[in-house]
Amino acid sequence: MALILSPIEARVLGCLIEKEIATPDYYPLTLNALVAACNQKSNRAPTMALTDKDVVSALDAMRYDHKLAMQVTSTASRVPKYRHNLQSHWDFSIQERAILCELLLRGPQTVGELRTHTSRLHAFVDTTAVDETLTSLTEWGEGPLTVKLPREPGRRESRWAHLLCGDIEIDPQPSASPPEAARVALQAENDRISSLEAEVATLRETLDNIAREFSTFKKQFD
Repeated sequence: MALILSPIEARVLGCLIEKEIATPDYYPLTLNALVAACNQKSNRAPTMALTDKDVVSALDAMRYDHKLAMQVTSTASRVPKYRHNLQSHWDFSIQERAILCELLLRGPQTVGELRTHTSRLHAFVDTTAVDETLTSLTEWGEGPLTVKLPREPGRRESRWAHLLCGDIEIDPQPSASPPEAARVALQAENDRISSLEAEVATLRETLDNIAREFSTFKKQFD
């Protein structure tokens, strides 16, 4: 994709989509409301502590470079407000917007997690419907917008991620999780016992050799 967003721009876009669907009465958003939405502690991963300046900079890039946001003014409001301009790029269904929104706000997630988290934006009937929507975004005409990540050690399902910030570097051989402290201690104890057993075996072999040599020496005087 030619359009590549920064992590802050992705957070701003996700918040604009979220508030349009979840709280339409308060949309478009003022700068203060948008900053608060970006810095929410719930429904966000990772959490951020963006300043007004950070969000304004992201908005300017989205307005002038990406054409993904616009400023709205009206006689009913004394301050400017902001809305996304997603429809000028992609004709998304409500299902696709809900999935992308959650991926933008929370990062990679499994199909089951996405079904749970999108319930406030769109109620998917089952995980199959979520999977179908993810597949449609993967097969988007101008290039894939989502990708299925390799299953990580210790996880039962693979996670999905968006590609609006560019390709994701995938480690072909993910490293396993570090072992528990008890397992490390047990392994150290087993290694110590194995070392002692090997040392005992060497001593026994040495004693047997000494015994044979002494027996041969003794026979010389019989």
